[in-house]
Amino acid sequence: MFTLYSMQRSGNSYKARLALAQLNIPYRLVEIDILKGDSHTPEFLAKNPNGQVPLLEVAPARYLAESNAILWYIAGGSSLAPEDRIDRAEAMQWMFFEQHSLEPNIGAAYFWLTLVKGGRELQQHAFEDWMEEGHRALGVMEKHLAVHDFFAANRYTIADIALYAYAHVAHLCDYDLTAFPAIRAWLSRVAAQPGHVTMEHTPAAVAPAL
Repeated sequence: MFTLYSMQRSGNSYKARLALAQLNIPYRLVEIDILKGDSHTPEFLAKNPNGQVPLLEVAPARYLAESNAILWYIAGGSSLAPEDRIDRAEAMQWMFFEQHSLEPNIGAAYFWLTLVKGGRELQQHAFEDWMEEGHRALGVMEKHLAVHDFFAANRYTIADIALYAYAHVAHLCDYDLTAFPAIRAWLSRVAAQPGHVTMEHTPAAVAPAL
């Protein structure tokens, strides 16, 4: 059984939990609170020297980091991971976009504005750039979704999971989605997918942080 080291309100961690739930894959969850330093203990750093979540133990003492790499591993062989060469590249294209354009802006704003006490004041110098670049990324997504239901392979895939993780909480960190009707419709389509769970969902078995 997989062991997933995850933080409940982390969008990157949510990607893995959502894919595992939708594929009905059992796993053991270890909650890691990065705000309390859980990801920088000697025990955790021995598993992931980068000190980040999510982290998936795929075999005894064999760990896989980086949320989108974890998505490809979890979904391999399922309909969520395209196998056609162009469909696969298209999914990867949007997942690279997510890590380059969406997560560093909307993800950063979400972390500092909703998770860190006093984060708005601490990161006031970065806020304007996050808003500008985050809205630019949303604009790219909006143009695609104006003519497509999903991001790759003409169906719901891990590319959608990757982009959904932070797009669906954008409104919590000062992004106004009123001007993005195609994104709002897509968010509803993703939430309606079989096996969908919210970021707040927790599986029955949660182990304490090590």
